[in-house]
Amino acid sequence: MNLHEQLGALEVGVDQLIQAVVAPQAQSIPETRNQADAQHAPAEQAVPDVESETVEVQAQAQADAAVSEAAAPPALPTLEINRPAQNEITMTIGGQTVALRAEQIGQLIEELSNARASMTPEPPPGIPPGWRFVSTKNPVMAVQKQSNGDRLLVLRHTGHGWVPFTFSPDMVIQLYMLLTKG
Repeated sequence: MNLHEQLGALEVGVDQLIQAVVAPQAQSIPETRNQADAQHAPAEQAVPDVESETVEVQAQAQADAAVSEAAAPPALPTLEINRPAQNEITMTIGGQTVALRAEQIGQLIEELSNARASMTPEPPPGIPPGWRFVSTKNPVMAVQKQSNGDRLLVLRHTGHGWVPFTFSPDMVIQLYMLLTKG
């Protein structure tokens, strides 16, 4: 299965999770008082019935409570992430759980990274205090010279996968000086 097919399968899975959360909420919206009255409207009554008036008052109170609940915004589903095994992550949204293996997690990281790169605010310019990370010692790397003189450096991080960086010639010199400064 190529990357596009796997992304399509992941998108279908996310769509299914969304449908599983949204559909039950839509079905559980109570009907309004007017709809209930129209469906259960009795024929004309000649004599007032105290018992039926009590039932109507109770029904009105229940309908008012239902309308108040319907007017309130529905609770958003929560996201839970668990790690049941070393090579598996489970994500639960609105009670629906999906298990992700290493390849799917890599695809998810790549898609999230691509999306995050275009979002604001940008990540902080400095390393935030308390930031947790996993570093890769002596990563596999590849370098390509670009037509404009820039260098593309791609490093393979054990968690993030292949991470590309482009450096101008001046930045290459600064990076060299930074790495050899003692």
